[in-house]
Amino acid sequence: MALTAEQLRELREVAGGANLLTAPEDCWAYGYDNSRLHALPDAVAFATDHEQVCRIVRWCYKHRVPLTPRGRGTGTTGAAVPIRGGLVLSMERMNRIIELRPADRFVRVEPGITNQALQDALAEVGFFWPPDPTSAAFCTVGGNLAYNSAGPRAVKYGTPRENTLGLTAVTGTGETIRTGVRTTKGVVGLDLTRLLIGSEGTLAVITEATLKLTPLPEEIRTLRAWYRDVESAARAVSTIMAQPTVPRALEFMDDAALKLIREAGVPGIPAEADALLLIDVDGPASCIAPALEAVESAARVPGHLAVETAPDAEKAEALWAARRALSPALRRAAPDKINEDVVVPVSAVPALVGELRRLARYHNLSVVNFGHIGNGNLHVNILYDAADRDAACRARRCLNEVFDTVLRLQGTISGEHGIGLVKRPHLPREIEMTTLVLMKKITKIFDPAALLGSNDTLSGELAP
Repeated sequence: MALTAEQLRELREVAGGANLLTAPEDCWAYGYDNSRLHALPDAVAFATDHEQVCRIVRWCYKHRVPLTPRGRGTGTTGAAVPIRGGLVLSMERMNRIIELRPADRFVRVEPGITNQALQDALAEVGFFWPPDPTSAAFCTVGGNLAYNSAGPRAVKYGTPRENTLGLTAVTGTGETIRTGVRTTKGVVGLDLTRLLIGSEGTLAVITEATLKLTPLPEEIRTLRAWYRDVESAARAVSTIMAQPTVPRALEFMDDAALKLIREAGVPGIPAEADALLLIDVDGPASCIAPALEAVESAARVPGHLAVETAPDAEKAEALWAARRALSPALRRAAPDKINEDVVVPVSAVPALVGELRRLARYHNLSVVNFGHIGNGNLHVNILYDAADRDAACRARRCLNEVFDTVLRLQGTISGEHGIGLVKRPHLPREIEMTTLVLMKKITKIFDPAALLGSNDTLSGELAP
């Protein structure tokens, strides 16, 4: 839809002239996210405080203008793409720490603060917020909450849902709601905090979050374990996760991933290694040695080649070099890729890894697998050339079979990347229609005009 001159004049008064973009060339960059999908919005407003957000949402509701909340656009599924045009509401200027109370282990923040800026501020008082996506330097806390994005530390410390005490948000009609508590216990009312987290901006616009803090560990030690084949590494994951010492991070790279980083010139990769586990262990200094020994022992399953421990932070960073080299290597490996983040129960990891290898061979595709395997969360990258129609068809068929495999193993088709536009067609494969219809009814209570995010795209697919 195109906004009229009168609507733009009114919107400028509501948002503030310095907080509004209307020229197509200025709005262009706010029409995409990391999914590479793009749609040009009619205007972009920059949120500055809660009351201004309320006014903007009420204006959108009055004029039935679609509204797409947005952080920094690092999401991979198109949830921040304004597919219906309308207004993009960028939260990037709402980036303050409102209140920090270490004694009560919580911090109140605006949604536009980056994950890294928050971590840096918390570290000064001896705390951290556990969610740590790979894009921490760029992604916002609001985006982390919208997708329930967690990162490697989730294996021990949980996702944003487990580390958020309460929220302030604006519904699709412009009403303010406050959810949750400031205490670590509380059962008054329904748990709307966990409902809003992961809803990708389709229920309400989050304007403030009260986050639960965790003390920084006294020590962090890093292990790197090499395996003769991916099946051995998968068995090691099950063994590690079945013993009492829970690692801080447990990351996996398969043979296709190791091939890419060898080609990128990363040194120190054994020629016979076809899989890698990177493991962080943390805790009190007095306990770190036995914890390290327990995890290292569990990692030495049949098929392991070597397990090395970093004696200090500098060596630990060197051990992580292979993992950090992978994303740039993937961008160079093929013109196009399908990037999915599926999850299965940890006990099903060996079966999933084996089936992914079979699918790569069957479809004659390069499939690179890595990720937060301690949660059973694998990033499956199907490499292909979109200009090759046969390869593109094989890639789509392979993806469908990946999802079939994950669901057969009682897993889920998205661990932290969300649903957005990309995975929307696959929702009925995991969630039965009665539940989808209930979800739609709940969404309509929060956003009766279906203006927020990609709500309108749900209408036909989820109708009873």
